[in-house]
Amino acid sequence: MRAGHLIYKVADLDEGVRQWRENGFVVEYGTSKNPYNALIYFSEGPYIELLASTGMPKFVKGILKVMGKGELVKRFDDWDYGEERWSGFCIEREFGDLEREINFLKTHGKGGFHLKRGRRIDVQGRDLRYQCFFPSDMGLPFLMSYFNIDPKPLDFTHPNGVRRVGEIVYETDMDSAELVGKLMKDERVKIEITKGLDKEKQGNVKSVQFEYAK
Repeated sequence: MRAGHLIYKVADLDEGVRQWRENGFVVEYGTSKNPYNALIYFSEGPYIELLASTGMPKFVKGILKVMGKGELVKRFDDWDYGEERWSGFCIEREFGDLEREINFLKTHGKGGFHLKRGRRIDVQGRDLRYQCFFPSDMGLPFLMSYFNIDPKPLDFTHPNGVRRVGEIVYETDMDSAELVGKLMKDERVKIEITKGLDKEKQGNVKSVQFEYAK
């Protein structure tokens, strides 16, 4: 697996899109009608998702809690109500489903929620389909299969000169760091192990560096 995308939590989607556009990035809304997110794509490597909310109804979260997945709900609540910041990290498969990775995590006692049929019609009319797995353990990133259609532009440089995400510093506990290291091979990602990490804030994306066109 490799670095898939980074979530940047925004309080207001339109304002977040405006600010990132003012900083020289090309941003597109996730959907044409009632979007809850927006995307900043690069020709290669991970992309950025500006996320205002998950859109998950409260009754669904209530069901998850009854099923003993309260820790998982904290992840979704953070994306719904958390402060503006880097707020989530996804690792992805280049192709295929997530069964092998999910089974690997289960053998280490890490359950979660498997979204088997994710779907989004983007602003260009592309029918994007994917799978996600959200571990209950907040110290772990979530997993995603790659889209059935590649939405990334070819040979693209943003108006501010950014070509791609360069380095990602991901901060988590020792146990999670070991599992991530076994799941993912990506030189962009530097994992920092922090004792006493506040798991209420998930594994933290501590910093992100960009690479510019030469």
